[in-house]
Amino acid sequence: MRILLQRPAAIGSLLQFGSEWAKLRAMLDTIVSNSVTNRDSHWFALQTHSRHEKIVREELTRRNIEQFLPTVKRLSQWKDRKKEIEFPLFPGYCFARFPLHNRLPVLQSPGVVRIVGALRPEPIPESEIESLKIVMDNRVGYEVYPYLQEGSLVEVTEGPLQGVTGVLVRHARPYRLILRINLIQRALAVEVDSSSVVPTRSLHIGGHAHP
Repeated sequence: MRILLQRPAAIGSLLQFGSEWAKLRAMLDTIVSNSVTNRDSHWFALQTHSRHEKIVREELTRRNIEQFLPTVKRLSQWKDRKKEIEFPLFPGYCFARFPLHNRLPVLQSPGVVRIVGALRPEPIPESEIESLKIVMDNRVGYEVYPYLQEGSLVEVTEGPLQGVTGVLVRHARPYRLILRINLIQRALAVEVDSSSVVPTRSLHIGGHAHP
């Protein structure tokens, strides 16, 4: 005689509930962990070896580290033809966003020399990176500009560059807006209409902030 033993339905349901709860808890732990990581993450400038900017960008991407390498395309003359080639906008630098306590994978990336800072790595304000990204995404006319310490801080209030902040230089009409990355002392010039900019809450004159 063969006796069939059946597991009570209640026990089976309980085990299934336990399994689903374990999955849910793992998902919640991941969400919390990612939230903490994002909150602790800041943008930093990475100094790279000469002509290693793209290598650093690719390596950071491979390591799942958020990166930003602003580039400009230029025509280069080859033996038989001209070819458009991508060059780093700020040679020798690449930007990355990560928690400072988790900087080892960044420093171990091939091509990275150091995280830029005076005595220790210094974060770059989010607004400076976001302004730079807006210019890159909109493909407006721009050029690398000598770094400035003086001028009026303004914000673009309309058009494709809305939200961009920088130093306004009264060069000619249209005006020139200088976007500064203070930590690495690099700047970018873009043309804006004089009617589309307003002063920010503070003015930066002679290297000093004024309310």
